[in-house]
Amino acid sequence: MLLLTILYMIAEVIGGIITNSLALLADAGHMLGDSAALIMSFFAAVMVMKPASSEKTYGYYRTEIIVALINGLLLIGIGIFIFYEGIKRIVSPPEVEAPLMIIIAIGGLLINITGLILLHSSVTENLNVKGAFLNIAGDTLGSLGAITAGLMIYFFNFYYADIITSFLISVLIIFSAVRLIKESGNILLESTPKHIDVKEIETALLEIKEVKKVHELHVWSISPQRVALSVHIVSDHPDGKDVLCEADNILRKRFNIHHLTIQVEPSDFPEKHCDF
Repeated sequence: MLLLTILYMIAEVIGGIITNSLALLADAGHMLGDSAALIMSFFAAVMVMKPASSEKTYGYYRTEIIVALINGLLLIGIGIFIFYEGIKRIVSPPEVEAPLMIIIAIGGLLINITGLILLHSSVTENLNVKGAFLNIAGDTLGSLGAITAGLMIYFFNFYYADIITSFLISVLIIFSAVRLIKESGNILLESTPKHIDVKEIETALLEIKEVKKVHELHVWSISPQRVALSVHIVSDHPDGKDVLCEADNILRKRFNIHHLTIQVEPSDFPEKHCDF
């Protein structure tokens, strides 16, 4: 997909210059973002496979989140540039070679559809792949916009269609980028995952007969697929192992959290620090 995207990006740049179409150049700019996203996604996928070390005890899972954030920032830059170029053309919209523009845009559309099919199966599993997928999805709509603009110019000589399309593409790019930045930023800030209700977890743990109190409950994402939890459970049960096992089962089976750190402590144990 990376090779196809780079080759057609070059074709769109040449076609955009020849036809004088900002919509094609905008689409080429978006394809540049696609190429960068795919390169970084591939790099992140390789890094994630590296085993954890004594220095990086969680491994390299966060690489894909950092790459997703960079992809989002890159998309915003491309969107702003396209918008700026469109404003410059409003005063005097140039003539555009519509037939060639339409042919090139159709080729770009076919490349993008291929990319969507190839990446679709991994979107829900990997934020990094989702970033690349969003790039290509936006580019697919950009290609459709370029085709529509070409048809408007060809049949109605409405040259503003090229500028309007480039504006719509830039807005679309920025919108998808903001969502990606927000999602990756939440993981880097170790926010509670959207599908997790901390209050519900606390209530479930308090339902264990021997548990008196739950505190220091934290839930965060190491990566989109890896949720971690740490908690202190207060219990005076003589065998803390029973409480620990029941809490472990609840968190794994009911909430599907498997990276757990559970501390079972007696009621007279200080919450903040030991001071005997």
